[in-house]
Amino acid sequence: MQFLASLGHAAVEWTTATVVAPVLQHLPAWMRAGAGEPADIAEALLISLLQIGVIAFVMRPLESLAPAERWSDRKLAGLDRTYTLVMLLGLFPLFSFIVLTPMAHLLGATPAASGAQDGPGGLLRWVPWFGSHPLLLFALYYLVYDLAYYWMHRLQHELPWWWAMHSMHHSQRQMGCWANDRTHYLDGMLQSIVLASVGLAMGVDTAQFALIVMVSELLQSLSHANVRWGFGRLGRRLVVDPPFHRLHHMLRDPERPQLHNCNFGQVLPWWDQLFGTALYGEPPRPTGVSDPMVDADNGRGLLAQQWFVLRRFWAAVRCRDGWRLGEVSFDERHRPVPAGPASPEH
Repeated sequence: MQFLASLGHAAVEWTTATVVAPVLQHLPAWMRAGAGEPADIAEALLISLLQIGVIAFVMRPLESLAPAERWSDRKLAGLDRTYTLVMLLGLFPLFSFIVLTPMAHLLGATPAASGAQDGPGGLLRWVPWFGSHPLLLFALYYLVYDLAYYWMHRLQHELPWWWAMHSMHHSQRQMGCWANDRTHYLDGMLQSIVLASVGLAMGVDTAQFALIVMVSELLQSLSHANVRWGFGRLGRRLVVDPPFHRLHHMLRDPERPQLHNCNFGQVLPWWDQLFGTALYGEPPRPTGVSDPMVDADNGRGLLAQQWFVLRRFWAAVRCRDGWRLGEVSFDERHRPVPAGPASPEH
C-alpha cells in the first residue's frame, strides 16, 4: 500500500511539473488565480486517465465476452468514445478548476475556511463524532450524494426543458461502456453544479469529492456496459449493475407505456427500491427513445448533436409546456408536446 501511495505521489509530481504547470503559464492571470493548486489539477488528470484505462481495458473486453446485445457494427457506439475522451481529458477538468473551484472559494470552502480558524463545516459541524470515524463519514457523504443524484435524475426525466437535453443520453441505440459521457455539455454543467453544491453543503473536501466522483463515474460506466452479466440476486440489490441500468434505457413498450420509468439510481439501487421505481426480472430490451425527433440524434456528429439539443432546450425552456412536469415528445419546431397514450415518449 505504501508503495502504491509513493508511486501515486511521484506520478502527481511528474504530471504537475511537465504538463500542468506549463499549461497554466499560458493561461490568463484570472484563470490561474481561480484554477486551484497545480497538484490538484494533476491528480484530477491522472484520475481521468485511470478511468479511461479501466473502461478501455476491462469493461470493453467484457462486452466482447458476454454482450447483452450483438451488433453487426459499433458505428453508433464509436461516437460515445469520443464523448468520453473529450469529457474526461478536457471539459470536466477544465470546468472543475475554472468554475467549480472558484465557486467553492466564494462559498467559503477553502482550506482556511475549513481549518482551525472557523472549525469544520457541513456534517462535521453538526455531528463532530464523525471526525473520529472517517470511513463512516465518507459513507454518509456518499449516501447523501447518491440520493441527491437519484432525485436530480428523476427531475431530468420529468422536467421537459431538462429532458430536452438529457434525452440525447437516452437516444443511443447501442448503449455500451463509453455511453456514460454521451451528454449535452449544458446538461453536464447543470449536473455538476447541483452535485457540487450538495458536496459543499455537506462539507466534503476536494480529495473526498474527487474520490466520490471517480467511484461514481467508474460504476456508471460499468452499468452502461453492453454485458449480460449482473451482480447476482443479492448484489444487484446493493449496487446498480448493467442489467438493472439497461432497463432504465429501454425503448418504450406501447403495451406497458410506463415500464421505462424505472431504475434511476446512479450507483445504489436502494432509492429505487425505497421510492417504488425499481424494476427487476425483465429480460434485456433494446435501448433508445421512441420520439423520432430525439432518435434523430443518432445520425449526427458530436457538434451537430450539441447544436440540435441546444435548440430543443431553448424551445422548451421558453414555453409553458417546458415547465410542466410530465413526459413529452418534441415537434418539428423542437417544442415539447405532452405525451398522450399513443404519443412517442422517452
